[in-house]
Amino acid sequence: MKSIIFALFCLLVASQAVAADNALTDAEQKDGWLLLFDGSSLAGWMTSSQKPSQRPVEEHAINPHKCGGYMMIHEKPWGDFSLALDFKISNGCNSGVFIRTFPLTPRAGKDVGFNGLEVAIDDTTGAGFHDTGAIYDLVKPRKNAMKPVGEWNHMVITCDKSLISVELNGAMVTQMDLDQWTAKNKRPDGSEHKFDVVYKDHPRNGYIGLQDHGGECWYKNIKLKPLSR
Repeated sequence: MKSIIFALFCLLVASQAVAADNALTDAEQKDGWLLLFDGSSLAGWMTSSQKPSQRPVEEHAINPHKCGGYMMIHEKPWGDFSLALDFKISNGCNSGVFIRTFPLTPRAGKDVGFNGLEVAIDDTTGAGFHDTGAIYDLVKPRKNAMKPVGEWNHMVITCDKSLISVELNGAMVTQMDLDQWTAKNKRPDGSEHKFDVVYKDHPRNGYIGLQDHGGECWYKNIKLKPLSR
């Protein structure tokens, strides 16, 4: 009898430790995590054009494709934080998670993506500048740790002052120190990239965005922990 009671107790503890989709565990709440998406509404979200999304919540997830803007953004700008989320892609998907996007008004002749940093999400298997986990066109991931099309992936992006890191499905895949990026259109090793931005001087506070780049991509369990100064 005691063994049965103990087993039931263990099951209860385990169920409380793992949150349902789009919810925080008790431990996450105590640790300072915030839930940015409730799984049923787009409260707190809008397009980068600062208009309501033309695409409703689907499968308790945000799909930015055909939302009516370049990306879906959370309404509040953030500086130093850890952002955790789950995503799954469709065949041929091209999407990404933007961080520190500021301002939301594009420069002449540029899209608003030039105002932020993008962690790429693509239906590819490589580990180049445009593959999943890359800081798009800037830093390659060490490996492509993404699961196959249709499966959920877990990503954690951390911004801490000049340091940016990307963890995908438990593997640390990408790291970047903005302070080393001192010239437009050039990486620290001297090779060229597409952005006419000095990332050392890039705003350290901005919007989080889920990109619509012509492919279906679903996001859920979007959680953020502000980093204490």
